[in-house]
Amino acid sequence: MKFAPVEDAQRFLAQHLDVEMFELFILDANGVPRGKLLHRDELIAVYENGRPLPSTILGLTLQGDDVENSGLVWDVGDIDCRAYPLEGSLVRLPWRRIPTAAVQVSMHPTEGLPATIADPRHLLISVIERLNADGYYPVMACELEFYLLDAKRDVNGRPQPALDADGARPRQTQVYGLRELEQIEPFLADLYAACKLHGIPARTAISEYAPGQVEITLEHGDALEAMDQAVRYKRLVKAVAHTHGMQATFMAKPFDDLAGSGMHMHVSIADAEGVNLFASQDPAGTPLLRNAVGGMLESLLDSLLLFCPNANSYRRFQANSYAPLAPTWGVDNRTVSLRVPGGPAHTRHIEHRICGADANPYLAAAAILAGIHRGITHNIDPGAPVEGNGYAQATRLLPTDWLTSLTALENSAWARDALGTEFLGVYLAVKRAEYRQFMAEVGEQDWRWYLTQA
Repeated sequence: MKFAPVEDAQRFLAQHLDVEMFELFILDANGVPRGKLLHRDELIAVYENGRPLPSTILGLTLQGDDVENSGLVWDVGDIDCRAYPLEGSLVRLPWRRIPTAAVQVSMHPTEGLPATIADPRHLLISVIERLNADGYYPVMACELEFYLLDAKRDVNGRPQPALDADGARPRQTQVYGLRELEQIEPFLADLYAACKLHGIPARTAISEYAPGQVEITLEHGDALEAMDQAVRYKRLVKAVAHTHGMQATFMAKPFDDLAGSGMHMHVSIADAEGVNLFASQDPAGTPLLRNAVGGMLESLLDSLLLFCPNANSYRRFQANSYAPLAPTWGVDNRTVSLRVPGGPAHTRHIEHRICGADANPYLAAAAILAGIHRGITHNIDPGAPVEGNGYAQATRLLPTDWLTSLTALENSAWARDALGTEFLGVYLAVKRAEYRQFMAEVGEQDWRWYLTQA
């Protein structure tokens, strides 16, 4: 684990004399940033000695509740665990009224115990290190879809797409529409500027398959660095949208009649010199690529909760919706779960199309890479790639409910070995608590279906 040197903080303070506050954050298993707002005078001490954070901070539900059987509450007395800043994460937040910067932290391997075991970034590092030990160096990138919503709800209290620059509410799909991007140009300009300031390689912007839905691709790079960028990018999107009077959401399925939002994960494996081991003139890639696909397919059900972590995640899985339904793969085919895109031989890679935009990038990447390692280690053959309509040819379907995925991860011997029993103990305790809480809540849908019929 590489933490930032104190010189980074000293240099930043000297260059930004007006910055008064620092937002210190760590990402929990649900992908929620949690932390503290510190005064300028406290920053150097954070770099020198770390910052104590309660053990419970990495064992909370999505609603921010303690999970008593996570092992991070009463069992350890909610002990303080030390977190340290990550290199390159100290950046200014130019939109804040009080001059403020942000710094991302992660638990120390020993001083951060017991919370270290639940730190999702540590899990990804451990999976990457096992690949490195065998001479494999993963390269990854994210494509994240999101909706831009009006800060105000409609007359029924429901979310609605944000007004465009002409003051109109978008109603049409207009996938790849250029006018739709032009209409949100002020937002995009500020977002690209913020990404540049934060060192995040934001590239192509696309008007996606629903009114108000946008996708921006991030550039390929070292797997850990790419996921760090994805985490910080999601925070930037939300913050910049807020300054424009909008709400950005990465919810997997915010509207029942519109497209869901996914997080497509692009992955390849390089050698120690950076040469792409999937590179091939064959559009289906090298034998190593096929083994990687085989491992991901074989691990898919066991990993699904990490790709689709919430009840709403499963509403995204509908036929002919570009959201995959089956453990399938193909070459340049968007009806399958694992797609090998076309392009020059040296760019050959796998596009993992299963994750919802609500997934934690660290955990999703860890599960993907662990599946790849499984396929390479055991020489798993994925079978022939699907040609044509993958929806019509599917012989097995993914589960479309939260509980089935939760149980599959809970019962997986492979996941315990690949991801660790300690991490899974905390994560599954959190997800079980969320499941009980979600299912116990009575709301509008229950009243609409059952109030007069039962």
